Amino acid sequence: MQPDIRVLLVDDHDLVRAGIKRVLTDVPYIKVVGEVNSGEEAVRVAPELKPEVVLLDFKMPKMDGLETTHALLAIDPNLKILMVSVCLDELLLPKLFKEGVAGYFSKNCSVEEMIKAIKVVHEGQRYISPALTQQLGLKSLDSGDLFIFDVLSERELQVVLMIVDGLTIHEISDKLGINRKTINSYRSRSFQKLNVKNDVELTLLAARQGLIENSNQ
Repeated sequence: MQPDIRVLLVDDHDLVRAGIKRVLTDVPYIKVVGEVNSGEEAVRVAPELKPEVVLLDFKMPKMDGLETTHALLAIDPNLKILMVSVCLDELLLPKLFKEGVAGYFSKNCSVEEMIKAIKVVHEGQRYISPALTQQLGLKSLDSGDLFIFDVLSERELQVVLMIVDGLTIHEISDKLGINRKTINSYRSRSFQKLNVKNDVELTLLAARQGLIENSNQ
């Protein structure tokens, strides 16, 4: 018989926690060991409750999801953090994984998907909602590999995606409200990190990673 997966629920909305807890209580191999309404409280109870998987709301007052992730992983580096949100900017995903988050799913997902996400991260793999995976073109998640663009910062990735979408430096500057010199700095640093020399090589790399469609493939 499969051993219990010990789960801690962290969300500042009482109804959300109650709904998730009710659903997970019906799963024989999942045990909800606790539920709290803040990151601070999660950090306080984690050493005693010893969860294996934490369902963590991304947007919370005071300590947000990332701050709470840092604090929880400092307590137990083997803890699996599943980030949960109604809507998450996909540009944040590479940053979340670099910071130690094991997976992400939307609060709008099905019960079956939530249970699958818990099982997947408990087994040591990454998990992203299939719809978001398709949107990003992420490859090889089952093998634990994240696409090469995860080396970029959030802002660098934002600039890169605009470049491969055909926007000029001037247009990107206008859209982001950042001067062109700074945009060029982001562009140069991204080229170095991705080991490309120009916009053409960058676009080809983005196509190979599935971020854009390549008509030659």
